[in-house]
Amino acid sequence: MQLGVNVPNFGPGTDPGVLRAWAMVVEGLGFDLLMVSDHVVVTADVAQRYPEPFYDPFTTLSWLAGQTDGLRLGTTVLVLPYRHPLLVARMASSLHRLSGGRFVLGIGVGWARQEFDALGVPYGARGRLTDEYLGVMRDAWRGQEAAVPPVWIGGHSGAALRRAVKFGDAWHPLRLPIAQMRSVLAEHAMPGFAPRIALRLTDAPVADPERPAGVGDLAQVIGDLTELRALGAEAVVLDPYHGDPEETRRPEAAWRALTAVSEHWKAQGRAES
Repeated sequence: MQLGVNVPNFGPGTDPGVLRAWAMVVEGLGFDLLMVSDHVVVTADVAQRYPEPFYDPFTTLSWLAGQTDGLRLGTTVLVLPYRHPLLVARMASSLHRLSGGRFVLGIGVGWARQEFDALGVPYGARGRLTDEYLGVMRDAWRGQEAAVPPVWIGGHSGAALRRAVKFGDAWHPLRLPIAQMRSVLAEHAMPGFAPRIALRLTDAPVADPERPAGVGDLAQVIGDLTELRALGAEAVVLDPYHGDPEETRRPEAAWRALTAVSEHWKAQGRAES
């Protein structure tokens, strides 16, 4: 099972030097995958959690592809209705080729109503548009298998689960409890499984039965990773961002948490082998 990190490509503390440092930390700790978020217009509803500067995911990942070696790069998640599907297909296949096959296209329907309004995209049609655009992209990629990145489908509504089965290479749920993911996988024959979970280390165990995966003390987080591997996860993306933009000024706290998880996960692997 591969491990990845969702890296903040936004916020007051983020600049090219910090993004480069994030990539070096992620790759240096032995993680397999670096992913970033997507917004086009930082409207008021977006800015509360993801303020300017917000670096475009395709541009950012293309830049980081030239500064990393074997690290996979992806979006978690690209809001598909924001862009013409043929443009997305072209950009995704170009990045996949130029990075040596390292790109992962995570997609979702989006949530920011004001951003949809600013872009002139009907908010109520976002699910239908996502399905339509995925079909257009699949047709555009026909016969170009080497240029097609894996597609991870986000969301956990009924429509999202059907979308993952029909169009995806993996279901990519975001910040759910283990029990909920286990239930979905028991009911749906997913093509693959690659969740994004929180990374919030606590000093003491978290007893809440609704605890999201990745929230708790180090033993709980390592236990979550072990359970996700048993559920068939091909990759797990850790998200150390907790929603306060000021965190982007202090990435060292996230780096310490990632270091602890990386070291203990590797030690467990050595013990099991």
